[in-house]
Amino acid sequence: MIDFYEVLEMRRTIRDFSDRPVDDEVLTRVLGAAFKAPTNDHLRQFEFVVVRDRERIARLVASVAANTQRIQQTGLAAAAETMDGDEHAMFVDALPKQQRMLVESGCLVLPFFRQKDCPLCRPVDQSSLNYFASAWAALENLLLAATAEGLACAFRVPIGDESDRVKRLVGAPDGYELTCFLAIGHAAPDAHRCRQKEIRIEDRIHRDRF
Repeated sequence: MIDFYEVLEMRRTIRDFSDRPVDDEVLTRVLGAAFKAPTNDHLRQFEFVVVRDRERIARLVASVAANTQRIQQTGLAAAAETMDGDEHAMFVDALPKQQRMLVESGCLVLPFFRQKDCPLCRPVDQSSLNYFASAWAALENLLLAATAEGLACAFRVPIGDESDRVKRLVGAPDGYELTCFLAIGHAAPDAHRCRQKEIRIEDRIHRDRF
């Protein structure tokens, strides 16, 4: 078993995948980690749609390419003026791979979360973000569990029409929101790993006041 803090150090977003399939038993363990995360209503109302067929995945993420292309055309040059070097390098690597990483991972997971009250994407106050926080706490568990299993992950938060399109194609019930597109697979031997921002922890810890 890998030490927990070692897993934290190892976790990286990987957008280049090999053809090696993800074992069903391993995937079940990884997805099971979501149910160990805290949830706002204690109900752990997560559902996962797992898609392995690449043609089906391509149909599900068809709108990703067009949406990403618009960002590349309008935002990449402007971003260079506002981002530091590490952030911009990540952005340049990530954007062209948004659709490809989802298809080539060979295992697309669509995490759905159900909330009882405030719509997940239309909070009315800070407290109503509790459901949103619950969904992402579960996803963090998935990312760490996948890392512990030797798997690589990349996720894309839906933009534009992507979420509604996916919900329609997979027949998601009313009241469930798609949290993200989650690609899980084995990293390609030459997978790019973005440089991590170095943080001096002592500079971020404040005693009694900011």
